[in-house]
Amino acid sequence: MGIEDDDIAKVRAAADIVQIVNGYTTLKRVGRRWQGLCPFHTEKSASFSVNSEDGLYYCFGCQKSGDVITFVREKEQLDFVGAVEWLANKYSITLRYTERGEDEGRKRRTKLVDAVRKAVEWYHTRLLESADAGEARKYLRARGFDGDAVRRYKMGWAPDDAKQWDPLCRYLKLNDEDLRASGLGAINSRGRQYDFFRGRVLFPIFDDRGDPIGFGGRILPGHDGPKYKNTSDDAAIYSKSKILYGLNWAKEHIVQAGEAIVCEGYTDVIGFATAGVPRAVATCGTALTEDHIRLLKRFSPRIVLAFDADAAGQNAAARVYEWEQKLDVEFSVADLPNGVDPGELALTDPARLAAAITNAKPFLGFRVERVLSSGNLRTPEGRARTAQTAVDVVREHPSDLVRDQYLMTIADRCHLDPDHVRAAARGAARVAPGRVTNQPEPRGAMMPVDHAPRRRPMRENAEDEALRLLVHRRTEIIDRLEPVLFDSDARRDAYEALVSATDLHRAIAEASPDTAALLTRLAVDEPDGDPDQAIVDLSRYATSRVLDQLRREAASVREPEDLRAYSDVIDWLRHRLAELDDAEKRMSAAALLVAWLAENAEGPAGE
Repeated sequence: MGIEDDDIAKVRAAADIVQIVNGYTTLKRVGRRWQGLCPFHTEKSASFSVNSEDGLYYCFGCQKSGDVITFVREKEQLDFVGAVEWLANKYSITLRYTERGEDEGRKRRTKLVDAVRKAVEWYHTRLLESADAGEARKYLRARGFDGDAVRRYKMGWAPDDAKQWDPLCRYLKLNDEDLRASGLGAINSRGRQYDFFRGRVLFPIFDDRGDPIGFGGRILPGHDGPKYKNTSDDAAIYSKSKILYGLNWAKEHIVQAGEAIVCEGYTDVIGFATAGVPRAVATCGTALTEDHIRLLKRFSPRIVLAFDADAAGQNAAARVYEWEQKLDVEFSVADLPNGVDPGELALTDPARLAAAITNAKPFLGFRVERVLSSGNLRTPEGRARTAQTAVDVVREHPSDLVRDQYLMTIADRCHLDPDHVRAAARGAARVAPGRVTNQPEPRGAMMPVDHAPRRRPMRENAEDEALRLLVHRRTEIIDRLEPVLFDSDARRDAYEALVSATDLHRAIAEASPDTAALLTRLAVDEPDGDPDQAIVDLSRYATSRVLDQLRREAASVREPEDLRAYSDVIDWLRHRLAELDDAEKRMSAAALLVAWLAENAEGPAGE
């Protein structure tokens, strides 16, 4: 399946790559380019560069590169068509598809999303205006939600009228199949439609793109029925194991702060935002899953758990450690007061809620601290029991290096010999009461590793500069370059791709992956020099190369006449090289050398 080429071109032209990238990292203008920390890898110094004029990006650290469509594909984990659709939706561009079947599937999703969107507005209007929503409005005010919050989060009210089971269904007028697929209603045994939600305050659930896909419903206090009810997974566009409430609002803040907060409830998410910490999301009636973590990893690898992270026990801990290793993420636990939900704390002490995130502890550190804080450390026997419990928690972690650091913490807090604690962790012995040791632990010295980038030869720098000028100031240099000036195969390929294509995007599209990456890097990197200097530098390196070859060939020549021919050419080239250092003669010398190289360098020595 595909999208019409003209529509892809429209999307690429309309999309503001700086605006898109700023949703994942912070860019600052530097000259004609934009720079910032790379959104694809962790770094402390900005190595990510964006060319807004050509709509291209390149990271000088991890070498990720591409255009705005490639960027969205990478960050949103979409295929090409999905990325184009994502951008088209953002910039209100209607797409045409090359295959009718695929077009119909995407149209169906749009139809179901539109149905849910209409339901969001209908329920929201009922909450704001209907007389039967008075109790719901009173409940929300008691929970600290004023009119602004109700409107911002599009909260709604599903009426509970014994005489009318289908007011939403009658408003939407969906056929039975679409009603079921939308998750908004169902069909009873008599073949009549009825609303899925009744007598509940509703919190609309949006996907990370901002499309409404479902609801979370909370029954009012004192009424019968399950406390919470969410859209069923039978709905075609909703899957609770892959959806996080609030991500559509929080994702930009997650990127800016470099961390995501995971809560258990919708009101917790709103509470965090009210307290000035707008980067919280919540699961929707299910435990945290790997799909949730993969979704969050697209925006930040650091995840703070704002719920009782120890309550689920050892199985939950094993999943967290597996995710940390498998998905390269880092879990911490918020320093929340015991027995207080974030939503409640936001009302009573918002500063304390914000501090709970600032003071979050690593996941294992939180669990160890809970054991040590609750244990009896006043007696030798109590310290031994506490240490053993803490050791059992530490043993669950897969990393030897991480385990050993916490074992030393346990030994210090419980006044035990670190070797005894380590032995207990290896399963060699149970922790027994022992004396304090004041001997320092030997520490191995870490050998420094040289991560300095390999310095490129000056010739490659000169070739890159010429190519940068060809990308950015094409008309000033294109007629003065020749393939022979590029010794590097990669750079010669890049030169030929540029001169044979009508524009940069076509050159990148038609080039090999390595050449495309090189061209993208050059496109985001402004040229430092000028065309004259570039031609002088290239002609110098190319001529020196040819001179070395001619001298090697001349050394094996025996005939005086042939030797004289080599000597004449070598002398002529040497004189032209010398003239490159003369301010008045250098450009004419460079022009002569380029012309000679283009005609002679690939063949035998000239006459």
